[in-house]
Amino acid sequence: QVQLVESGGGLVQAGGSQRLSCAASGRIFSSYVMGWFRQAPGKEREFVTGITWSGLSTYYADSVKGRFTISRDNAKNTVYLQMNSLKPEDTAVYYCAAKVSRTTIVLITTGEYDYWGQGTQVTVSS
Repeated sequence: QVQLVESGGGLVQAGGSQRLSCAASGRIFSSYVMGWFRQAPGKEREFVTGITWSGLSTYYADSVKGRFTISRDNAKNTVYLQMNSLKPEDTAVYYCAAKVSRTTIVLITTGEYDYWGQGTQVTVSS
């Protein structure tokens, strides 16, 4: 069983930055594909970004490309989401997701992930 705990959410002004963290349990974190998703009120959960187990491959939704950066520290069992140039439309609950897999392809759909965190609220004020 994998447990994921997100942190770092909160209120930020438009144009500002915020970093989310996701700490994972388990001794094989280095074998997890990790992803970040978000869900705004009244909308479906959407893919934001993902990273392979090695960290060599990442993928971003067009809406965040150039503004958000995903990274991982396998020694700390943690994946990060650095968010810059935040916009009000980035307001959502952000979820961390994991799948035990050594695929070299970033997974981008919710159904491909097996484990989810509880989510952390990010609110961007205009």
